[in-house]
Amino acid sequence: MSTGGAYSDLDRPPLHPAALRRALLVPGGFWTDLRVVEETGSTNADVAAAARDGALEGLVIVAERQSAGRGRLGRQWQSPPRAGLALSVLLRPALPPGRLGWLPLLAGVALAESVRRVARIDAYLKWPNDLLLRGDRKTAGILAEAADGAVVLGIGLNTTLREDELPRPDATSLALGGAMSTDRDPLLRALLRSIADWYTRFTEHGGDPEASGLREEYVLHCGTLGRRVRVDLPGGGTLEGVASGIDGDGRLQVTDRFGAGQAVAAGDVVHARLD
Repeated sequence: MSTGGAYSDLDRPPLHPAALRRALLVPGGFWTDLRVVEETGSTNADVAAAARDGALEGLVIVAERQSAGRGRLGRQWQSPPRAGLALSVLLRPALPPGRLGWLPLLAGVALAESVRRVARIDAYLKWPNDLLLRGDRKTAGILAEAADGAVVLGIGLNTTLREDELPRPDATSLALGGAMSTDRDPLLRALLRSIADWYTRFTEHGGDPEASGLREEYVLHCGTLGRRVRVDLPGGGTLEGVASGIDGDGRLQVTDRFGAGQAVAAGDVVHARLD
């Protein structure tokens, strides 16, 4: 395959920054700046640096190729040029600290909504931060990081990765999953509009997941609930049981075989195989 320019792979055309800015940077709108870069190490690192320099809330940085992207637990993430969406956004929420844990879940809701609407494919969330397609194969991940009082939300979505380009056996892309559309421009527009709508609603309700409707919507899109799970906890232990709910702080509730419940704030969830 040729690598001689942005249009060398016709299945992966470049984004159109001017059109995206016209559509998203509107008077009275939430988004304040949108930058599309050809390549960077990490969009999260770039937005965090901009936050330290005083950038306004509503900054978006999108990379056509990300060479040193990071997922949760320090995992590396990268993909070929223009084979997905790699972006980070800057938020400056005036919310109680206990409500900030809802922000990556909010991004998950926006991502699931956008993929379902634009790609016309059944996508669902694995708590707390993955978007899965049929067979529990991962097509997107979300990473939230603090940056000098701000929050950086990073999202990586595989759109046209081919089978031989997948980073791991349980990964997939919208194209491999049978999506009706893998056009990144409308996907990006839908995603950013949905993030803005949910974030505005969430912050206007003081970060209340019930009053804003966010908890109800997350539960609707979450494929973890009702499944048998194993949770690998940050401290090295494990918890096994049935994922029985999402509490008011966005924590996963797991009921063990003795009927005892435990709320998990962070962990790596493994779904039991569906027969």
